[in-house]
Amino acid sequence: MDDTLGLSAHPSADDHTGSGQGAAGSAAGSAVGSVAGQALLRRLAEDQSRNRVPSIVAAIVRDGRTAWFGARGRIDGESPINSGGEGSPPTDATQYRLGSITKSLVAVAVMRLRDEGRLDLLDPVGKHVPEAPIGEVTIAQLLSHTGGLSAEPPTAWWERTPGLPPEALLGRLSAGDLKHRPGRRYHYSNVGYALLGELVARLRGVPWLRAVQEEILTPLGMEATTARPRKPHATGYAVHPYADVLLREPEHDAGAMGPAGQLWSSAADLARWAAFVAGDTGGVLAPATLAEMREPATVDDGDAWSSGYGLGLQLTRHAGRRLAGHTGSMPGFLATVWADPAERVGVLYLANVTSGVSRSLPLDLLDILAEHEPRLPREWRACPAEPELLALTGVWHWGPSPYVLRLLPGRMLSLAPMNGPGRASRFAPREDGTWVGLEGYYAGETLRVAPDHLDLNTFVFTRVPYDADAPVPGGVEGWHGRG
Repeated sequence: MDDTLGLSAHPSADDHTGSGQGAAGSAAGSAVGSVAGQALLRRLAEDQSRNRVPSIVAAIVRDGRTAWFGARGRIDGESPINSGGEGSPPTDATQYRLGSITKSLVAVAVMRLRDEGRLDLLDPVGKHVPEAPIGEVTIAQLLSHTGGLSAEPPTAWWERTPGLPPEALLGRLSAGDLKHRPGRRYHYSNVGYALLGELVARLRGVPWLRAVQEEILTPLGMEATTARPRKPHATGYAVHPYADVLLREPEHDAGAMGPAGQLWSSAADLARWAAFVAGDTGGVLAPATLAEMREPATVDDGDAWSSGYGLGLQLTRHAGRRLAGHTGSMPGFLATVWADPAERVGVLYLANVTSGVSRSLPLDLLDILAEHEPRLPREWRACPAEPELLALTGVWHWGPSPYVLRLLPGRMLSLAPMNGPGRASRFAPREDGTWVGLEGYYAGETLRVAPDHLDLNTFVFTRVPYDADAPVPGGVEGWHGRG
């Protein structure tokens, strides 16, 4: 049978766009306006036409709701293109393969086990999967791709061939699959997530997929996310580089490699996932644990980092945003989801093409949204303050350097240099009357308040520079000039 088929070179005359009904829902006040919607759709249409993408869907999520959905192109559906039919346009219910976005769901399953006390992120993987020949690599290193493992398994091209069962894959791994010293550098590893999937299966006593379905997908209402495609779904294609024809790509059960890229999903389900990454956890994960997953564990582009990896989540910085999410690719499919927890906004796309979608597409969509419908600053409101905390505010000195202590809502404190660079942090109150640092140099460190000074992990801050009445280590003789 001939697997090549024709593809019209001109864009569809129809503008496929909708309100974004689905798992993430839509609500009055959340949908983008017509001007922004048209600009978003135009950017999507440009990418589909210029890069010759058989079909593509995209969505914007704001405040946990789908604010915009757009679609271009045609899928096989009930009227296959290769039988001469026109095909049908994709909808937010059309399935596409997620590829490596699967990894983020597996990572959440691992973090749930950590929160239950079933494992520690510093555990060597060999503690839970003894057959792993690289058992000294920690779970945290596997999650962040810093374990040094080979990128691909010692099998045939796993994305294009039927997968092996876990025991067979483990039997093929060897110490030679450790390419770098664990912890030395970022090295993306699909093998590492195969091991994490097996770890989840062993600790839960069920296959990794069942654990993900029962603990994550079902509670979040992501019923259209499955291991294998179900109608309606797009067929994966490669586009010939020098002609407007398509080649059908293979699709198999990846077996033990499934945790690295098995899942299929729809735009509606992926919108719910974007809302999750932005902070709407639906009780599936503690907000603090999700925030931990979004913290940079490593970077992959050097000192100026614009992209990196947390615990199961890719990270990128763009136009002042810090985004978390993941990209995905499998033969015939591309996908990306990003979320900005600071503004509770997310973006995604799904396409049935092996390569071609612009890397900038999801970020461009966020830029268009920000240009046409910028988020209004949060309305300021007065907040009551306890007198003893109010008395702490103002200028304190670290040696001769002035810092300003501010009182924030929820009895939180902020300490930052008055002028120029320096160590700054917010501090959250503890039940014992101390505060704990939340970021920067002082993250996790303790701030104690004394009558005449602040003790920040042994550093003494005083109301005047080197206050002689405060217990400044080394003593204070007093200020004097040169005679």
